[in-house]
Amino acid sequence: MTKKAIVLLSGGLDSTTVLAIAHHEGFELHTLSFDYGQRHQREVDAAKSVARYYKVERQQKVKIDLRAFGRSALTADIAVPHNRSISQMSHDIPITYVPARNTIFLSFALAYAEVMGANDIFIGINAIDYSGYPDCRPAYLEAYEHMANLATKAAIQDEQVFRFRAPLLNMNKAEIIRKGTELGVPYELTWSCYEGGEMACGTCDSCTLRLNGFAEAGREDPIRYVSLVNQPEPVDGLPVADGQKATFSIAVVVSTVDVPCF
Repeated sequence: MTKKAIVLLSGGLDSTTVLAIAHHEGFELHTLSFDYGQRHQREVDAAKSVARYYKVERQQKVKIDLRAFGRSALTADIAVPHNRSISQMSHDIPITYVPARNTIFLSFALAYAEVMGANDIFIGINAIDYSGYPDCRPAYLEAYEHMANLATKAAIQDEQVFRFRAPLLNMNKAEIIRKGTELGVPYELTWSCYEGGEMACGTCDSCTLRLNGFAEAGREDPIRYVSLVNQPEPVDGLPVADGQKATFSIAVVVSTVDVPCF
């Protein structure tokens, strides 16, 4: 019997790479995405496109409203930070942190796994390039797994063991991109930007981490950016104008593909 896996799929670079890893391991894939009142729908649309690409068994989208609580630049009328260096990102937990978001998402994934009879739940968190989010740390995931195996009928009565899989946990962004490239991840379908424009902004924290990851990995980023202010300079030392193709590794090539939704 094919093993089932629940994969939390945001449509971003990390979660798409995790989906590719689960696919490579031969799981029957069930993806879970959230419309949680975030700033835009680009990542929701990207998740649908990625799920379609991998021919998942079922792509489930859950609608919840975290704007009811706010206190985040992603769920309230608070400006997203721009033009910050990676060292600046590491000083404090950023305003883009959404209170208890991963705990909420994992709770839905746990319920879905219990219903589907899936033991494995995949999530794309990592403890290196994680923008200071407290719910992206190994200790957090270990504690959640312990709780899940105490608090469910499947675990207590049916002796089902839930495993929370975070294969990117100890990888930096460049290592993630190299792994995804090895697996043929369609990064042109993904969306990482905190803003929801036609093109990624290139200056929010998420874009900065992504651009630096592609640069360090020596790969071209196949999505388009409005600005490349935070990109590392190409090896020849020449600056790259906004919207141009970088000669080193973070070239702007293809816009996000619009694949029909489920």
